Amino acid sequence: MIQLSHRPRRNRKSAAIRALVEETKVTTDDLIFPIFLLDGKNQKVEVASMPGIFRLSTDLVLKEVEECLNLGIRAFDIFPVVEESLKDKTATKSYDSNFFYLRALREVKKQFPEACIMTDVAMDPYSSDGHDGLVEDGNILNDETLEILGKMALAQAETGIDILGPSDMMDGRVGYLREVLDNNGFTDVSIMSYTAKYASGFYNPFRDALDSAPKFGDKKTYQMNPANSREAMIEAALDTEEGADFLMVKPALAYLDIIKLLKDNSDLPIAAYNVSGEYSMVKAAAQKGWLDGERVAKEMLLSMKRAGADIILTYFAKEFAQAVKRQ
Repeated sequence: MIQLSHRPRRNRKSAAIRALVEETKVTTDDLIFPIFLLDGKNQKVEVASMPGIFRLSTDLVLKEVEECLNLGIRAFDIFPVVEESLKDKTATKSYDSNFFYLRALREVKKQFPEACIMTDVAMDPYSSDGHDGLVEDGNILNDETLEILGKMALAQAETGIDILGPSDMMDGRVGYLREVLDNNGFTDVSIMSYTAKYASGFYNPFRDALDSAPKFGDKKTYQMNPANSREAMIEAALDTEEGADFLMVKPALAYLDIIKLLKDNSDLPIAAYNVSGEYSMVKAAAQKGWLDGERVAKEMLLSMKRAGADIILTYFAKEFAQAVKRQ
């Protein structure tokens, strides 16, 4: 017999031993489930490019939240689907307290105060231009956009939500929003900054879900260049200094190195957004029978956690929780 001083396979020889030495675990406590909210009642519309994900009216969102809470998912990121006729250049519906999105947030927090509710702070769902900032002569105006984002953030905070997610990538927005929140008594509302949000090709199914694609051009003047990593450190340092409570990397799968970079250089919790395109490509391949969708989804989530993500926003959250329940 060959004499080997080290045989790593000894720690793999049974399921019990493999579990003992398992280094990384994903649990429902790590997950935030994104939900798409529709106006109306008893509305359930599947997103064509995201099999198994639906746009839901408030009454059905309440049922979805209840189901997920029973499965162990306690955090939700709710996005509004805004009719085109209600959009304008300055996103005025985003801070209208009577708008269905803000009414729904109040109702969710009223019925499920124990749920952690996160919201999106950006103009694109409400903008007739489809951009995350105010547009003038084809340019995205940074500082003028902050004023609109401040009104939006304040209106969302007033509904009782827990975490604001500024996804716009305007310079200085974390500090501006922190000041607006604090000056109005919302010192307990957290900010999860989309710190390293890349100009990615993985977002298209999400834009289908919200009908929020830009009407012209692209978002490369404000979202980050996929080629850059050091730039993420600049954004992280600024967001931390301005008062962010969490730092996010988006997308996740193609940016695991950025997740690790932020984890190794920041004391703040790191979130990873397992975005729509990452979800959809697994679903499409699984429907073709090319791979085991449940197994691959779990592997993807493990890779994000292993890279350093403390929190994962993922459309797989409910399926993951259901699979855990079956075990």
